[in-house]
Amino acid sequence: MQIEVVKSKIHRVKVTGADLNYIGSITIDEDLMDAANIIRGEKVQIVNNNNGERLETYVIPGPRGSGELTLNGAAARKVSVGDVLILITYAWMSVEEAREFNPALVFPDENTNLLK
Repeated sequence: MQIEVVKSKIHRVKVTGADLNYIGSITIDEDLMDAANIIRGEKVQIVNNNNGERLETYVIPGPRGSGELTLNGAAARKVSVGDVLILITYAWMSVEEAREFNPALVFPDENTNLLK
């Protein structure tokens, strides 16, 4: 049997941009991606603490050390600059693997989105 468990979480980051004219996705500072073990193109769940919206999209890397967190395309309508988000990825694994697995949990600076 396989179950889906949290693989990684970036907790309480602020939206720095919303670009309706981009094709789609979320742009995340590549330092945050590395810390959370998230790869380019990976599906991510986005939880908006300010308005309760939940959505899924894929990740594209942003400039390292920039703190960038931009929602692109239609997802840009679900956020406002300054909204606080939680980003979550999941992975399928056996129950035995899941019992031993430790997700990557990242708690960046809430004002800058940079790693502490």
